[in-house]
Amino acid sequence: MRYNRHIILSEIGQEGQDKISKAKVLAIGAGGLGCPILQYLAAAGVGTIGIIDFDTVDLSNLQRQILFGSASIGKNKALAAKERLSDLNADITINTYPERLTHQNALELFEQYDIIIDGSDNFETRYLVNDACVITNKPLVFGSIFKFEGQVSVFNYQNGPSYRCLFPNPPEKGAVPNCSEIGVLGVLPGIIGTMQANEVLKIILGIGNVLSGQLLCYNALTLQNTILKINRSESAIELVLKDKDNFQKQHINIGCEVPTENISIYDVSLEDNMQFIDVREDHEQPKVEAIPITYVPLSELEEGYINIDTSKKAYVFCQAGIRSEHAVERLQELGITNCFSLIEGAAEINDYLNEQLETKSVKS
Repeated sequence: MRYNRHIILSEIGQEGQDKISKAKVLAIGAGGLGCPILQYLAAAGVGTIGIIDFDTVDLSNLQRQILFGSASIGKNKALAAKERLSDLNADITINTYPERLTHQNALELFEQYDIIIDGSDNFETRYLVNDACVITNKPLVFGSIFKFEGQVSVFNYQNGPSYRCLFPNPPEKGAVPNCSEIGVLGVLPGIIGTMQANEVLKIILGIGNVLSGQLLCYNALTLQNTILKINRSESAIELVLKDKDNFQKQHINIGCEVPTENISIYDVSLEDNMQFIDVREDHEQPKVEAIPITYVPLSELEEGYINIDTSKKAYVFCQAGIRSEHAVERLQELGITNCFSLIEGAAEINDYLNEQLETKSVKS
């Protein structure tokens, strides 16, 4: 009865449902994309689902990560997802890996599954996942989101192109902000994640036209879909395979360690010999207006850093304390060493500055 609506479809039937039941699928990430992917695959009866995610549920996740509720806050996402999915379908196997995906564990993990789904939110992990899929010869169902737009494709499927065939090299660190910095429409990951789940089921069942060699681009504001052709690059794939013996020796740096040049706004003493540097783009809100601000967008840092007064301490901020880190790293390379990244975003900095100015006004 559970799968009746599948079985009565002539394209699926009992044989197809049995294929779904025998399938083993690994989801990289249980965030905005991972939540709808996991829900639909569990509901469809995918026999074995793996979930790897080191992150914990935060209040800000609930705007779009629909597997979680207030009771999930503070819990590991992989474990919290399993709890919900087990209630949705107790007849499937759910394996959880509450850890970070690395070059050291990826190959062994991928070998245990038939299909890999990338629901990650950073370029370092996307390239890691792609290369591990090429080496283990696993199809990769890819999805990404940015503000109001999303992309879906299937890589490394039946001799099709890989992610590196489309994007040979990752962008410079900090060049592209993630959702915590730039924002995302809450329903968008649900739409893109559901498309990814659809591709997984088509691969398992061997039906329809799989998005191999194609990149579907979706715009939530216009509802326009555009499909771009992707050509297989033998050189890009050979480069990965040629270096496969060194794969497990590689490392990526996407940890949460706070560098020594990071500082909290609550530890800043407002004084004359200081300046605040906003490295966000011009359109980003809220503006910090309580004190003079020097605007040097991260995208224009190479030219705009000359506007920074090197005789003063520079406190750099952005929307969530991530781009400011990258800015400080680059400023130090450019010779501006008396600079610090504020770990808070613009909204919290605004609140603090307004509070400090009000306190000073009362005392005077």
